[in-house]
Amino acid sequence: QVQLVESGGGLVQAGGSLRLSCAASGRTFSGYAMGWFRQAPGKEREFVSSVSWSGDTTSYADSVKGRFTISRDNAKNTVDLQMNSLKPEDAAVYYCFARRGVYNYWGQGTRVTVSS
Repeated sequence: QVQLVESGGGLVQAGGSLRLSCAASGRTFSGYAMGWFRQAPGKEREFVSSVSWSGDTTSYADSVKGRFTISRDNAKNTVDLQMNSLKPEDAAVYYCFARRGVYNYWGQGTRVTVSS
């Protein structure tokens, strides 16, 4: 059974930092891109960041460029998201994903709350 389990969410003041982590298990994730989406209350789920299997290619939403950094450890099947200079508009439930072709897996989400 494939599982993606996120951790690291919580409450932080604006300007602070959090590090999210996602641990994947249940199959071989060779060749899978991994990354993060987020969904704020009343809004659609939106792309945040992704990283290729090799780690050579990363992508970020314009709203987080320069503040968030994604990384992965293929030996551990983990992907992390370092979030700095957090803003109230970053508050959302953050979802980890793993994707390869038609195969697409999601975690249950971890909540990030940013106080102003």
